[in-house]
Amino acid sequence: MEKIFFISDLHIKDMEEEKAQILLRFLVSLQGDAPNTTLFMVGDIFDLWLGAHSYFIKKFRPIVDEIKKFIAAGGKIYYFEGNHDLHLTHFYEWGLKCQVYKQGWTFDFGDKVIRVEHGDQMDPSDKGYLFLRWFLRTDLTEALIINLPGFLVSKIGDWASQASRNYTDGKRNVDRILGAIHEHARNVSKDYPFDFLVAGHVHVRDEYHFQDHGKNIIAYNLGCWDEQAVALKYENNKWDWLELK
Repeated sequence: MEKIFFISDLHIKDMEEEKAQILLRFLVSLQGDAPNTTLFMVGDIFDLWLGAHSYFIKKFRPIVDEIKKFIAAGGKIYYFEGNHDLHLTHFYEWGLKCQVYKQGWTFDFGDKVIRVEHGDQMDPSDKGYLFLRWFLRTDLTEALIINLPGFLVSKIGDWASQASRNYTDGKRNVDRILGAIHEHARNVSKDYPFDFLVAGHVHVRDEYHFQDHGKNIIAYNLGCWDEQAVALKYENNKWDWLELK
């Protein structure tokens, strides 16, 4: 039976953090049944990763190595770009053989449809952030990043990361956040019919039930590892929150 795991918003800054070590242990634990396992990395796994720059590959080498081992053992990884990890195709898709997504996507698992997205486009009224999102994803930005020395790309990346955080953390009204993501779930279900939606970005763990055309639908938000290291597991049409240590 296929096991599917979802993680997001770890915001790992360096390998000394406990979050980094938890992720390493989690990746190792998945290798035993890798051929039957799919891992969705739903964005902002790192507090900063830009492009295929060697600076990031060296900085997070232990995580890169465990991803390689998991995929070599037959596992599948789908990596959704967030607002702190961008331009991943060259390294993660072409190099590590993960599947990289820049936008939300819909997947069929058995008779169920699961929609997955990072979630940073849930609030269309946030024009400032949406402009920043567009700018950071331009071809010009990617070309600039790969040709800069490591210390400089780190400085620029830290600025972009902090600018992005200012937009998200500066609006911590939980009721407003939940209202926006619930409305988004209802709206997107009309364009991309699904049974389940899994997203991240807003740092609020949530489970929202609603109906559309008589069908029961659940939208999950994965929260943030700053509060608790968790993975959401889907197996045999059952969902479970796993606390990771």
